[in-house]
Amino acid sequence: MERWERERILGEWGVRDGTVRSEAERRALEEELEASPLRGRALPRRLRNFRPDAAGYVVSAGGPLAYMVRLRAIHDETAEHESRLDEAWHELARECADESEFARRWRLRAERWSFHAVNELIERHNRWYPIEARLPMDPKTGDYALVGGKPYRRRPLDADWVLERFPPVLGLARAAA
Repeated sequence: MERWERERILGEWGVRDGTVRSEAERRALEEELEASPLRGRALPRRLRNFRPDAAGYVVSAGGPLAYMVRLRAIHDETAEHESRLDEAWHELARECADESEFARRWRLRAERWSFHAVNELIERHNRWYPIEARLPMDPKTGDYALVGGKPYRRRPLDADWVLERFPPVLGLARAAA
């Protein structure tokens, strides 16, 4: 770097006359600020209520946490149930000619469908997630804070869950096929 460049960068001789380009940029910036809804107001502060510590680094080196693995397993098993139920719903629609017979048989199948494994995972999630994820407590309710505005608890899968996704209506099952 040349001496004159160093002096230009490090010099302490105050504000110099602006160039044509810098004046145009200044005017454009002023025009943008005129229309800004935040002009004259303080910007919201982003609070950072944490500090990196050694424990966080050690935990991250171990891979995904238990609740992360469990949530993935719940998602995968639920998707598998939905796929199998969709197939069974369409198959039953092909077998049945009568609307009432289809509704009766589909409700019976929904009640007999076994969600034991995924419901066990959901029950473990509902019990251990707030502790594993270190959810803060909400002093107003005495319960754990919401996650993304929603409760962390998951609803177990049952016949009502099946009938919400695959209603016992023959016309719908045939139209979706």
